Amino acid sequence: MVTHRQEHTAHWIQYFADRGHGDVQPLAAGVEGAVYRLGDRTVGKVWSGRRPVGVGLMRRVYADIAGHSASLPFATPEILGVEEHDGVLVTYERELGGVPLRADSAIVAPGRELAARETDALLTVLRGLAAVPGTEAMRRLVVQGDDRPLWEGHARFPDALADLVLRAVRRHGDLLAARVPDLAGIVRETVDSLRALPDGGPVSVVHGDLVPPNIHVDDTGAPTAVLDFGFFTTAGDPAFEAAVAAAVWDMYGPYAERHTATLTRLFAEEFRYSPDTLVLYRRVYALATYDLFSSDGGDGHFRWCVGILTRPR
Repeated sequence: MVTHRQEHTAHWIQYFADRGHGDVQPLAAGVEGAVYRLGDRTVGKVWSGRRPVGVGLMRRVYADIAGHSASLPFATPEILGVEEHDGVLVTYERELGGVPLRADSAIVAPGRELAARETDALLTVLRGLAAVPGTEAMRRLVVQGDDRPLWEGHARFPDALADLVLRAVRRHGDLLAARVPDLAGIVRETVDSLRALPDGGPVSVVHGDLVPPNIHVDDTGAPTAVLDFGFFTTAGDPAFEAAVAAAVWDMYGPYAERHTATLTRLFAEEFRYSPDTLVLYRRVYALATYDLFSSDGGDGHFRWCVGILTRPR
């Protein structure tokens, strides 16, 4: 399976050492970049995707979230410094405590039943993020793969998503149509359903990539930190966050569909979200991200999106 994760390299270890960090250690690597512990309660992140032009805005978003730290039961990132090396963005951030809740399902598949410590931690994170108001800086963010701020020209989150879907399908829609019967009908139904959604009240911050490695916990399983905002971060309906989390929590394990269904029911019950809206948002996410890691359909994420779009609703 192709995971498209950046690898740690001796080059970057030496890079940070040359800048006076004496105990550089590889810490984590993911789709957006690789993180190194620098030994002074900071980490260096080498970005593989976002260009330097967007980091100032992301720094503002981090500050907006941190402004609500007193009411959050977990820490969130803070960018302390930014630099560029050979065209690659490097950020220095405050090191966040705890350990990853679990490895990604592409690496270690979870068992048939999700552990209570996982669902409890995820509920805590969803409640916390839903209490952080969406800000102008969050609305100005561009989600991965797109070419403009998600909210540009829109006053409602569902309308912004509707236009995002139309733009995303124009990128490589023929590729997706070859694997998804009646793609045009699915897109039309999705866009119409989004535009028909009622106003849902104030928007909150959306992380957009709540997978187990991005939630750190302590020895009791309580969340201590939420990491790696940026992949699909925006201001939006907290139900969208819940829908995406239910879908991506286990993408590749043998019980992935079972876990998505379990989490979708749980979130609908706990937060009184409409199950139909959660299914709609899950379909939006697949239509918006299907081609982010290749333009030929040869990666696991593309196949996962096809599965979401062809699954009976």
